[in-house]
Amino acid sequence: MSDEPVICSDLTVVGAGAAGLYAALSAARAGASVVLVSATPLAQTASYWAQGGIAAALALEDSFGRHLADTEAAGRELVRRSAAQVLVREAPARVRDLEGMGVRFDADRRGMLALGLEGGHSIRRVVHAGGSATGRRVVRQLSALAVDEPLIDVLEGARATAAWMHDGRCHGVVLADGRAIRTRATILATGGAAALWSRTTNPPGSLGIGMSIAHAAGAELADLEFLQFHPTAVIGLKGREGFLVTEAIRGEGATLHGPDGERFVEELAPRDEVSRAIAALLTRTGATSVALDMRAVDPSLFPNVVSALRDAGLDPTREPIPVSPASHYMMGGILTDLHGRSTVPGLYAIGETACTGLHGANRLASNSLTECFVYGARAAAAGLDEAPPAAASGPPQSAAPLVRPTRATQEALWREAGIVRTREGLQRLLDDPHPLARLIAACALRRQESRGAHQRSDFPETDPRLDHRHLTIGADELPRPELWD
Repeated sequence: MSDEPVICSDLTVVGAGAAGLYAALSAARAGASVVLVSATPLAQTASYWAQGGIAAALALEDSFGRHLADTEAAGRELVRRSAAQVLVREAPARVRDLEGMGVRFDADRRGMLALGLEGGHSIRRVVHAGGSATGRRVVRQLSALAVDEPLIDVLEGARATAAWMHDGRCHGVVLADGRAIRTRATILATGGAAALWSRTTNPPGSLGIGMSIAHAAGAELADLEFLQFHPTAVIGLKGREGFLVTEAIRGEGATLHGPDGERFVEELAPRDEVSRAIAALLTRTGATSVALDMRAVDPSLFPNVVSALRDAGLDPTREPIPVSPASHYMMGGILTDLHGRSTVPGLYAIGETACTGLHGANRLASNSLTECFVYGARAAAAGLDEAPPAAASGPPQSAAPLVRPTRATQEALWREAGIVRTREGLQRLLDDPHPLARLIAACALRRQESRGAHQRSDFPETDPRLDHRHLTIGADELPRPELWD
């Protein structure tokens, strides 16, 4: 390994979704050299498919306090208040910065930002670009800027397999092709782990790669029992299985109906409530889906959703859409502070691969893209404060290939760690061959209550003694409860 080429830079960012791109561009604007590692071609990351928007208190009648209250209500007494305060206070500036970088957000008739309403929000505060094409528009623009930025070296088709560790500190990353990158700080922005479940809204690469790399390097993970299920993912359509129909459509008036044609849930309740209501109805009736009726919604507001459904043979302007929940977003991840620092010096994490405690037990809609920009900027600034790595940091270690889940693992997670969990099912998962599946099961077993996205049939009530207590898990794979502010 020591004979392989070593690339040097001020900062390395692994992952080129919204968080990674923004962090890389923030560092470059500060005059730093950046290596951006992307396993896929730019603009093909999970962020590209994000249909939600960016939540920020921009309306005159809105406030930081109101955004904070909605975030905490959705998070079920598990939101880390300091993390949420950072997000709500810095979100408006990040939206304005994106505008300055050339992102064109949707405007109303007066030329003001058009603000959408999504589940769990008490007011319209979500900005979109191209309706439900926000992720696509933002990532495409940031990708173009990254390619044109001379201080950013983009490595497309490159895969990080391990952190470069020496004397307990991360000095960079090791790539699958044998190359290594030595850097002041390494920022993991590799996305979540929702594709570990067999039914998912996520692209196939969302397998918790960053979490696995960080855990192997000795970093602690947190809140792995909290995996959010999106209530309205298309079911039964070849080529569109798991396609997410954004809840912004419900914000514009779409309704959910059971097999009897009747509405059965408040459509704009937080996602955990809506998903559980659908799952309970399907169990009770034996149906495989519920109907999302968006015929009263202006199709021009959501052109990519309407187009995708029509390509699959459904016309949402004329007929209801069959939907049911699918794994969507992991609230847990690599434990970090409010600047993206993990418990391993020199190793940072941002976006869905990180866990600041912001989302608590249930993410508030569209806070995730906001998190990418707020914490991407913070991690870039903190990373550049790190001392340059010593040249005599030792050769990078050879890394064993990351374990990929089998179909059996994905089905086991859906069955045993789905919307409703049992002790027996989670115990079976402890024997799964995939390391991250075992860590998820261990945390879900340790949390003996139902809270937000974590539902235990044997512990159906929320235990107030566990308010604001998060489970962290390290190399010993034993979850430990910690009280966060």
